[in-house]
Amino acid sequence: MEENKNEEVEVKKNKKSKKYEEQIKLLEQKINLLEEQKSNLENETLRSKAELINYRKRKDDEVSLMLKYCNEDLLKELLPVMDNFERAINLDNNNLNDEVSKFLSGFKLIYSHMKQILEKFGVSEVDCLGKVFDANFETSVFMDNDPNYDDEVVLDVLQKGYTYNDKLLRSASVKINKLDNVKQETKENNENKEGNDKNE
Repeated sequence: MEENKNEEVEVKKNKKSKKYEEQIKLLEQKINLLEEQKSNLENETLRSKAELINYRKRKDDEVSLMLKYCNEDLLKELLPVMDNFERAINLDNNNLNDEVSKFLSGFKLIYSHMKQILEKFGVSEVDCLGKVFDANFETSVFMDNDPNYDDEVVLDVLQKGYTYNDKLLRSASVKINKLDNVKQETKENNENKEGNDKNE
């Protein structure tokens, strides 16, 4: 009988042991699942943080660009006013009576003050007269054929161009020199001859 009791106790222990082993396996599976979920959530959190950082950087860049060029529309509207002041200033002083001459001197003062204000806000003229034509900053309106100048040199500025913080505000309207191919070749040959004569 005692043996039977021992066997029963042993069987009960084995059943409990198997039951505990099964519970341990279930708990281990739950732990593994929770660790996997935790890892996924950590990765999602890291990705979200990176996206937020990138979003902030993009927004900061956009805001700084907007602030850098916030006055662009206003400045574009002021450019024709500057053009008109320049036209008035370029009148011949000798042919004007005293009253108009006083107005002209007032225009000159206003013009110089406006020019200083524009420069203060980062607006500068496109310097192109006498330089080789640059389509990024200038628009060719007229062409001339002057053998005294090289090909595609800006001969005259018809309307000034302006940049605003290194961005083109308005391109300059210019007249450029366009040599005929024959005349250009002749000029190049003459220059080569002069260079050869000096070398001899």
